[in-house]
Amino acid sequence: MSSEDTQNQISVDLMKKEDLPEILAIERVSFPTPWTEGMFMDELRTEHAQCLVVKIELNGKAMIAAYIIFWFVADEVHLHNLAVKSEFRRRGLAYSLMSLMRGIAAQVGINRQTLEVRESNRGAINLYRKCGFVVKGKRVQYYTDTHEDALVMWAEKQQEEQNA
Repeated sequence: MSSEDTQNQISVDLMKKEDLPEILAIERVSFPTPWTEGMFMDELRTEHAQCLVVKIELNGKAMIAAYIIFWFVADEVHLHNLAVKSEFRRRGLAYSLMSLMRGIAAQVGINRQTLEVRESNRGAINLYRKCGFVVKGKRVQYYTDTHEDALVMWAEKQQEEQNA
């Protein structure tokens, strides 16, 4: 993050229903087929889902800059959704949220992480590679909106340490 960012108050909080209008605005500009309010509400009610937001205080007003949703499933953590508000992109927020996800998972003894990503989403793929993920497979026509394939990526704690 730039020195400009470090002068602002940054916090990570649990996502709340009251956050959804800002989250939905970010979601709509971030994805070809954005999640609905109902989908986010389902995540908030799901016991094994972790829903976090990054808030940045600018001029005395806190705004949501990014969010992440991930699940603990069996012996792995699965990334479900991650987005950064356009004006805060390329400042390390997504990488920080991925690191936070992996740290929380490690605290509960989970070292395996997985996700699916659109094959065309080069920016996200590069981020995930930087976080130690490698492509392990493909789900053909995974995305029902465009019939685009998804890359299945995996990482383990040991891979991250080797990439550090």
